[in-house]
Amino acid sequence: MRQSGLLIVISGPSGAGKGTLCKALLDRINNLEYSVSATTRQPRNGEIDGQNYYFITEEDFMQRIKQKDFLEWAKVYDNYYGTPKKPVLEKLKAGKDVILEIDIQGAMEVKKKFPEGVFIFIAPPSIKELKMRICKRGTETEEAMLKRVKSAYDELKHISEYDYVVVNDVLDKAVNKLTAIIIAEKCRVKRNLGYYFNIQQEGEI
Repeated sequence: MRQSGLLIVISGPSGAGKGTLCKALLDRINNLEYSVSATTRQPRNGEIDGQNYYFITEEDFMQRIKQKDFLEWAKVYDNYYGTPKKPVLEKLKAGKDVILEIDIQGAMEVKKKFPEGVFIFIAPPSIKELKMRICKRGTETEEAMLKRVKSAYDELKHISEYDYVVVNDVLDKAVNKLTAIIIAEKCRVKRNLGYYFNIQQEGEI
């Protein structure tokens, strides 16, 4: 009996390092796949369409909402973001683990549909460090940066709605914690009842 994949949802303030952590996890953990989100925002330097995001027009995005093509969607910082539903469900059914890097609004929508998922909040070590990380990007105006910092304060209030919080202070340590969470979750009894019942039927216990 094949075990269905694990749905891992990662959220946190802009600049907390979610993308970097997800990339490190994908390099480290076998059978883990990244769900590429769709967005109406413009690509940042180095971002590749279909790899980092599917960059689409607002008109196309609205059409996909009508067709119910998204597992979740939300408007964040004046742009739309959404998770294509079909590829996520197909991967989970095939036994692959899927990681979603999405905003808090989207994460709460997914939680309603997949309460068995693993919800992890990535927090910065401090707001001061968060400001520095956003500044280093060099892609934000002063006004946009202040908006993101203000939003971070609001987002941090939602930590209690997640299963875990990982402070991204030192990258390797944060990746180790995330890896440990995923390993532990895959060992939960409720996720392995198929194994238990198969053994029972074989008369070994």
